[in-house]
Amino acid sequence: MKDIRKVPPGAGAEWLLGGVALLRKAPLTLGLLGLIWGGLSTLASLTGQAWLSLLLGFAGPILFGGIIYAAREVDQGRHASPAQLLQGLHDGKATRLLAMLLPQIVALVVLVVLLVVMVGPQQLERIAAVMVELQTNPDPTLVESLPVGRLFGWMVAALVIGVVAGFFTFIAIPEVMFTDRGAFAAMGMSLRACLRNLGALIVLLVLMVIAMIAFSLALQLVGMLLTFLVGAQASMFAVQVLLMAVLLPVMSGAAYLGWRQMTGDAPAAPVVSAGGFEA
Repeated sequence: MKDIRKVPPGAGAEWLLGGVALLRKAPLTLGLLGLIWGGLSTLASLTGQAWLSLLLGFAGPILFGGIIYAAREVDQGRHASPAQLLQGLHDGKATRLLAMLLPQIVALVVLVVLLVVMVGPQQLERIAAVMVELQTNPDPTLVESLPVGRLFGWMVAALVIGVVAGFFTFIAIPEVMFTDRGAFAAMGMSLRACLRNLGALIVLLVLMVIAMIAFSLALQLVGMLLTFLVGAQASMFAVQVLLMAVLLPVMSGAAYLGWRQMTGDAPAAPVVSAGGFEA
């Protein structure tokens, strides 16, 4: 079993800053990877292409693993390329990466059950009816009739469950990309590493949220200017793509650096092995 290092809480800030530094080191190549993924996601959202959104969601761990691979290439002085977005497929690790969807699926099922238990079927029907009515009658008194307290409790539970589900995959994806460890063993290792270094993960999450809010606000100002030049829809597309082009490489770089610091440096080259869900 691989040793898991204990890191100080400030390491979370180092991972985020390190992700930014990697992007600054190769803004065009790493940014292009985020641009491709973000552009397809934004296109699917704006055009209502549900099949494309589903496909991208399903392929998310593979694409994220590809950007993590590119981040390591940049970190070790090599070049990143668009083809690396599908590096997991090239290395025969697709099935192990797809297994990273399991914690999110389980979390989704648990949240649906909690929503029914905490809010109740009748109240959920009432909420749906109010949402429809608010589209034609924006009366604030309609919102007052909703079970706000129960919904808030469920949202808090959703936040906690979402974070815990993320612990299973935070460094599991780089572990699968750069070693021959199986999917379930990697997720178990990721959970142990995150729980042992909870302080660093909390710092990283808080700073990431702050950075996302600040960057989103800055892009909204850019979007307002673009609206006059290219129109509202094109401006919205450009803003969302730019947001993803920056955030995805930074998040991938932070995950790669977190994996490296908590579990040790990656080997000089990734170990290529057959796909599968081996534990």
